[in-house]
Amino acid sequence: MVELRYVRHRYEGRVVLDFEQFGLPKNGTVALVGHNGAGKSTLLRLLALLEMPTEGHVLWNGTVVSNRARGALRSRVTLVEQRPVLFRGTVRENLQYGLRVRDIRHAAADGIIGDVVDKLGLAPLLTRRRNELSDGEVQRVAVARALVLRTDVLLLDEPASSADRAAAGALYRALAAERAERPFAVCIASHQLEDAYRWADDIRALAEGRLSPVTPENLFRVELAPAGTDTMSARVGAIDILVTTDRAGPAVLAVPPGDIFVSSAPLSSSARNVLKGRVTRIAAHRPGGGVAVTADVGVELVAIVTADAVRELALAPGVPVVFSFKASAVRVF
Repeated sequence: MVELRYVRHRYEGRVVLDFEQFGLPKNGTVALVGHNGAGKSTLLRLLALLEMPTEGHVLWNGTVVSNRARGALRSRVTLVEQRPVLFRGTVRENLQYGLRVRDIRHAAADGIIGDVVDKLGLAPLLTRRRNELSDGEVQRVAVARALVLRTDVLLLDEPASSADRAAAGALYRALAAERAERPFAVCIASHQLEDAYRWADDIRALAEGRLSPVTPENLFRVELAPAGTDTMSARVGAIDILVTTDRAGPAVLAVPPGDIFVSSAPLSSSARNVLKGRVTRIAAHRPGGGVAVTADVGVELVAIVTADAVRELALAPGVPVVFSFKASAVRVF
C-alpha cells in the first residue's frame, strides 16, 4: 500500500528519521512504538503525504509518489493527530463534514455515520460541541470523523492517550470491527504496549529515528563507558550491561527479546550478561508467536520463549529465573 524507502528526513539540518524501509500492508494493523521524541509522529506525517522526506521515496502500491500525484493520493489517507482539532459545530456536523466535501449526503451519509457512531458509542455526544467534550471524547470523535471517510489508510497518533481503559478498549474494538467489514491499513503510534500487543498484527519500534529490532520494554538510554577491548559497559537501573561496540558516550541500547536465554540456573555459555531475578509477568506475545516473560533482574527485561519452555521451567510470577545474553546481541543506536 504505502511505503517509505531509504528515508533520511531532517528538520533544520538535524536527522530525525533514518531507515531503509517502512511499509504498511493493504489490510492490517501496525503498531508503531517508541520513546517520546523517537520520531513516531514525523513518520506518520510522511505516510500521510503531508510531508515528503528530505531524502528517499514514498511509494504507493509500488510506484514512487510524484509531487503531481501526491495531492490526489492524500484523499486516500487520513491522519488523526494526538491533539486533534474539531470543527465548529456539533459532533454530528463534524462527522458530516468530510462526507459532504466528497459529495456523499442524505441517506448514504446517515448510514455511514450511524454505523461508526454505533461502533464507538457516540450517540449521546452527537448534539454536543467541542467545549462540551472531554479530551478523551474529542479523540473518539476525531477517530470517528476519520473512519466515516473510509480511506485506504488510517493513521492514528496516540488515539487513546486521553481515554480510560474502557474507552480505549471500545476504540480498538471499533477499529477491529471496521477492518472485519472492509480491507484497509491502520498504523497506530502508541506508548501503550499492552494495547499494541493485544490489537496489532505487527509491531515496529523506533529509537532515535531508526527502526529498532525490539520494542521499548528492552530499550534503554545509557552512557557507554570502556570495559575492555571492543567492549563497553552501560549502567541500567541496578545492573551493568556489557556491549560489544567501539562507541562511547550517550546511546540507546536494544536487547532483542529473542536473544535472551531463560533458565532456572546460570548456563555454561559464552554469554557475558548473566542476570538473576524473578518473573514478574507472563503474557502471550502476539506478533510472531511465543510467550513474553518479564523479569526483574535489577531492571525489567522481556524475553520471548516458547510455550513449551514456560511449562518445562515452570515459569510464573515470583519464580526465580536467570536471563543470559551475549554482549554482541545488544544493539546500539
